[in-house]
Amino acid sequence: MTIMTNMSLLVVYHDNITHTTMSSSASVKESGCIIEDGFLSILLPIFYTIICVIGLLSNLLALWVFYFNQKKATSISTYMKHLALADLLLLLCLPFRISYHIGEYEWLATCYFCKIIGAFFYINMYVSIAFLVLISLDRYLKITRPLRKFRIHNMKWSSCISMGVWVFTILLMLPFIVLSILNSKDSRCFHYKKQGLTAGSMNLVAVIFIFILSLLFLVSYAKIAVKLYRISLGKKREQIRKVRTRAILKTFIVLAIYIMCFMPYHIVRIPYVLSQMNIISSCQSEHILHVANELVLCLSALNSCLDPIIYFFLSNSFRRTIMYTVHGKFNKNFPKTNGTKNSFKSITEI
Repeated sequence: MTIMTNMSLLVVYHDNITHTTMSSSASVKESGCIIEDGFLSILLPIFYTIICVIGLLSNLLALWVFYFNQKKATSISTYMKHLALADLLLLLCLPFRISYHIGEYEWLATCYFCKIIGAFFYINMYVSIAFLVLISLDRYLKITRPLRKFRIHNMKWSSCISMGVWVFTILLMLPFIVLSILNSKDSRCFHYKKQGLTAGSMNLVAVIFIFILSLLFLVSYAKIAVKLYRISLGKKREQIRKVRTRAILKTFIVLAIYIMCFMPYHIVRIPYVLSQMNIISSCQSEHILHVANELVLCLSALNSCLDPIIYFFLSNSFRRTIMYTVHGKFNKNFPKTNGTKNSFKSITEI
């Protein structure tokens, strides 16, 4: 009797194992293939750590300048203040990504915590893009329409617009957050996951919107370049040589940083989302796109370290703080800048 019972248990146990193995194989088959991080698990923690340290120091300094050490607040300084805040909040997400990539990620998967951190990262990334656009629009109007006063240049309006950017971006991201929580059953946090038609389509619409925004970026800066060229025609060669380099830097630094940090991510995003929707179904393609997506995402996080370069060229208060710090004369009260400006130089000032 005992032998019969043991044999029955053995058969049941064998059937359970067979069923589990078949389910596991089916799961792997449905997902297409298993994608591992490989060298990314070594490379990304190093890059994210460097970005986090440099970005935290520079953006904390920027916020201190914009909140406590600015002689006169302007519309563009308001946008830069909110940009620094968005960058700082994004940087606070990086320790969690570092923890995931070094293998300490089991605790992140509990209570959808990793999905909240991931959404928080993207919210601040797109808020950063929005404020780069506002800074560019502010400068575009000041350079191409210097005699007109627009509402975007008014302090009250610029503050309201800044708050509106935060609220609008958060509301816009809510559907992505809900879909991510409902649909994703993968315990891994910041990793390649399949998406349904709805989530994938929403992602593609967001990418197309960024491309339209980028096209407007390029058109605006082309008009700025034409305006600066026309102004320079009436100046002497010596005058142009002295201010040309700084004028170009002050004018086109935002565009350069935007293109370098955000365009590669959104270019890769299209085939990446298509692979998540199984439109691109090759296992090798999925692996390549996962690696490419993680690298360009790291590049977009680098924006948090590069934005202080914008503050250096566009904010006199921030530039003086940096210069005095470098020379060991850090002080809360800095002397006002002296000297006259010619029209070609002053048109690129805040």
